[in-house]
Amino acid sequence: MPSSTLVASESVAAAASDARAGKYLTFHLASEEFGIRVLKVREIMGLQEITAVPQTPIHIKGVINLRGKVVPVIDLRLKFGLEAAEYTQRTCIIVTQVQGESGSILMGIVVDGVSEVLNLTAQEIEDTPDFGEAISGNYLLGMAKVKGKVKILLDIDRVLSSQDLHGLSAILH
Repeated sequence: MPSSTLVASESVAAAASDARAGKYLTFHLASEEFGIRVLKVREIMGLQEITAVPQTPIHIKGVINLRGKVVPVIDLRLKFGLEAAEYTQRTCIIVTQVQGESGSILMGIVVDGVSEVLNLTAQEIEDTPDFGEAISGNYLLGMAKVKGKVKILLDIDRVLSSQDLHGLSAILH
């Protein structure tokens, strides 16, 4: 392989990891820590009454009224196939701005607790390991290495499948 091709592919990889650098809000689900871009976060709120919507998947908890707007809420534990857990004082809803097919929508995700905001550099972010074809990791931005721990960085736009967004748009209209 010519060295110029190698340099070009390395700079493409470097540019991709640079694009992932920035501020992330980190939160807990079970014993794992996850992060989403701060730019996607609109609000962090304590739990409030969630109105259940019939005939929705188990991970869609329902909707909340956020200053006159109906916002769908998803339990991220259930979405990721983790065991359901009792909500505690630390359980909260992160209201995010998600890009759907019909534009951007507000969506709440229930998490076990919010940790901190981290400013991650490109050097702290690694590509997601290949887990094989059976496991789709297209909603993972990468893995951040911070103080000897790994934090899983999520692309919140992709965490929700198009089926979820389609089902939610039916609820909201």
